[in-house]
Amino acid sequence: MGTVIDSHFLALTAIVTVGYQLFFFIITALLKFDKGSWHFRQVVLSMLAVIWGLRLGLFLLMRILRWGEDHRFDEMRANFGKLAVFWILQAVWVWTVSLPVTVVNASDRNPSLEAADIIGWIMWALGLIVETIADQQKLTFKNSPESRGKWCDVGLWKYSRHPNYFGEILLWWGIFVAATPVLENAEWLVIFGPIFLTLLLLFLSGIPLLEKSADRKHGSVSAYRHYKKTTSPLILLPPALYGKLPAWFKATFLFEFPLYNCSLPQENW
Repeated sequence: MGTVIDSHFLALTAIVTVGYQLFFFIITALLKFDKGSWHFRQVVLSMLAVIWGLRLGLFLLMRILRWGEDHRFDEMRANFGKLAVFWILQAVWVWTVSLPVTVVNASDRNPSLEAADIIGWIMWALGLIVETIADQQKLTFKNSPESRGKWCDVGLWKYSRHPNYFGEILLWWGIFVAATPVLENAEWLVIFGPIFLTLLLLFLSGIPLLEKSADRKHGSVSAYRHYKKTTSPLILLPPALYGKLPAWFKATFLFEFPLYNCSLPQENW
């Protein structure tokens, strides 16, 4: 099966990875099998997490079937240590982001719905919408023959270089916010989940890899350099506004870190 889809068994491993991670997440989320009833908040948060997992799994399968290899990980596949670290981080990521849902489902506390619940659900919905639209727009863009050899700057990608990651981060922070009415004492440590995800995407396996790859491909193209200077790395912002902001403001408040430009020819930046 794997050799039919691609030569490195990426499709097969993607399907297996998403499958077992989603399965064990559901087991974790529903840890207390002896519960006679489930609170409304527990049901909602569990469903939000499951919907996220199903959408991500389907998208990854579609992407592998259409694109084949993910060249961001070419160096990792040749280095066992780097590949092992990547898989471990992925496992830690799935476990940590699920912590708020796990704690809520394990708790017998059931305070009435609060503003935090509604705000969290809205954040999750907005994040999922942004991530879904961004993923589909990029998938369509890369499948177009006219787009070969170009960078994606259509739709939401006009306003963020990584709108899918913005949506991912937003939805998991939304789940944490929606869990806060139940949290007490040490349970607040579940904030480590969305923090870990944010740091992972900002500094390790997310944006840095993509920026490095794009800079190597398009760094000598003036239109790409203009796109990068006028487009926010994460938060959706109008290019006309972002392009006029000072560099210190971008780095301090909008996540435009120097490591995102380390592979760009300095004489062109």
